[in-house]
Amino acid sequence: MSDFDLKADFDFEDEFDEELADFEDSLDEEDEVMLRTAVLQKNNMVALLCIKSADNGAAICRVDPRENFPAVQIYEDPAAALQWFTRSLRSSRKNGWNIVYDGLPLQG
Repeated sequence: MSDFDLKADFDFEDEFDEELADFEDSLDEEDEVMLRTAVLQKNNMVALLCIKSADNGAAICRVDPRENFPAVQIYEDPAAALQWFTRSLRSSRKNGWNIVYDGLPLQG
């Protein structure tokens, strides 16, 4: 087993499977889906804030190293989700977090 094959003690898909599955099922193939990932850094910590949004709703995921598990929030209103995402980034900066990346999800 290499360093990259670590087994997490938390199964993200099992924990949020029903909520996320409902959201994913609500997306049509024709829907324009917007994805955005922010990577934040403070001291020796790294956090993630991600949003997946379409016309019929949005999902925001927050991975905070001070919390035991990721947090997912589903929104029926994509504008409200984007507003929350933006507000969260702003308050994180005020609390000393540096935004080291803000854009499309990272691949690879």
